[in-house]
Amino acid sequence: MGEKAQILLVIRGFFFASLLMLTACQKQDEASAAVDAAQHDAFWLWAGVRPQAVLDEAKIVYILDSEYRGAGERRLIPLRPAIPQIRDADIWMVVRVETLDWEEGTLDTLLQRLARWEAANRLVGLQVDFDAHTEGLSGYAEFLRELRAQLPDRLKLSITGLLDWSANGDPQGLKALAGSVDEIVLQTYQGRKTIPGYQDYLAKLDRLEMPFRIGLVQGGEWREPSSLPAHPKFQGYVVFLLNPE
Repeated sequence: MGEKAQILLVIRGFFFASLLMLTACQKQDEASAAVDAAQHDAFWLWAGVRPQAVLDEAKIVYILDSEYRGAGERRLIPLRPAIPQIRDADIWMVVRVETLDWEEGTLDTLLQRLARWEAANRLVGLQVDFDAHTEGLSGYAEFLRELRAQLPDRLKLSITGLLDWSANGDPQGLKALAGSVDEIVLQTYQGRKTIPGYQDYLAKLDRLEMPFRIGLVQGGEWREPSSLPAHPKFQGYVVFLLNPE
């Protein structure tokens, strides 16, 4: 075999080795794009979702307790047969809200449930899960301000938020929210899927003036923006747990 042929074989060998390495890296990157709950320590546990082993190592758990429904019901409806009793993690009691037009006595019922949760858990506070329209943030902030005033000082107030808020929310509305709550958890998903283009929304997080977490869905797509860990308001992730399909 001539010298040129040997050089050609070496070049081809190097090319195929590089191609194999690139393919392996791409596969590894694709695998890392799926949210692995075992790599996190804060979770949402919704009604109807079975507990998973990752909860044994959880530091924070947001647990859905009840739902305030609109239409003809207009009342707070408990969604769990009993109050959870968890002593080895910080717990947030979550209430899902369909309307901000609450009937008289609803707040008293909510405060009573919070007291029962606090007696059985390391309760951090209350989280309100309400999909406020982006253009209605100022009105939502007023509702939260009044709710916060009724909470015991030792309990914090958290809300879930839509990605669109950071991109298109009224600056005054966002500022009012910052003055009403202790944190916001931005949801990057709908149902079981990550929202396409979530990176574009997260590029505008500097418009938020409050501490925030990023909500991920178990098994959904996720690649962390390089600037996110260094953001001064970023507090970490919360993974929404799912039952296997």
